Amino acid sequence: MSILPVVFAGGHEGAWRVRGISVVQGAPLPTVERVAVLEGERAAPEGVSWALQGVVSHERYVQRREHDELAARSPRLGRREATRAALIPIRKSQAWWALSQDERREIVEEHSHHIAIGLKYLPAVARRLHHSRDLGEPFDFLTWFEFAPADEAEFDELVAMLRATEEWTFVEREADIRLEQ
Repeated sequence: MSILPVVFAGGHEGAWRVRGISVVQGAPLPTVERVAVLEGERAAPEGVSWALQGVVSHERYVQRREHDELAARSPRLGRREATRAALIPIRKSQAWWALSQDERREIVEEHSHHIAIGLKYLPAVARRLHHSRDLGEPFDFLTWFEFAPADEAEFDELVAMLRATEEWTFVEREADIRLEQ
């Protein structure tokens, strides 16, 4: 898989209108009217209130069986009916990053069932993970979800289930930005 840089730019312009920004944990992001999703870009346009950068790259915590199931069931982004979206930037604690890769995997799936929970909501919710930690960004991950308005309650259920897991005890900053086209 090639690396895809992506910038999420919050300001007065962009294809996605902000319905609300809530603080789940830690410091808030400034309120903005719209968010532009700029694929292939490495810098934000002039005049934005904030820009979050990440890259889509290789999967880190999945096993082959999980990868194959996710690939088979995951819808593409940009579906006509998916006029709602959520951008959820997350930063995990130093305690999380002090763990080894296998310890983090154990928490992600064996304890928290993150992948198994997510699979229950496919294909209604399309998702893409962007890695930001190694870019020196204020968040470690930028999670992007797209869904139809009729599936928003299911998406809320998915997020609530994930936030109730052991994995989320390591989250020190999280915002929930809800969007629509």
